Amino acid sequence: MSSDKEGKYCSVCGGIPPDEIKIRRIAIDGKETGIDKLDFILEDVAGLHITDDAGIIRELLKRVQVFNYVPTRKIEVYGQALLKEYHAFLDSHQAEER
Repeated sequence: MSSDKEGKYCSVCGGIPPDEIKIRRIAIDGKETGIDKLDFILEDVAGLHITDDAGIIRELLKRVQVFNYVPTRKIEVYGQALLKEYHAFLDSHQAEER
């Protein structure tokens, strides 16, 4: 693996190093779909303390699209699935704090 100003790359294939891929699978439009860095994204958005669902979806999608391909015609269903995961994430973290 090499590391430089532009990020980390696999020295064998030039792609993302395997240990940098953090994919979690969630149901989107009835199909299990892998989302890279989802836990990081959920944590990041939670730190913004946004209260309206539309704002949460906007921030989730913005971040998910940095690491993952989201088909334009599926943006709405991705947004709803991500919002569901976000609320589950918040619920689990609130339960841990008690």
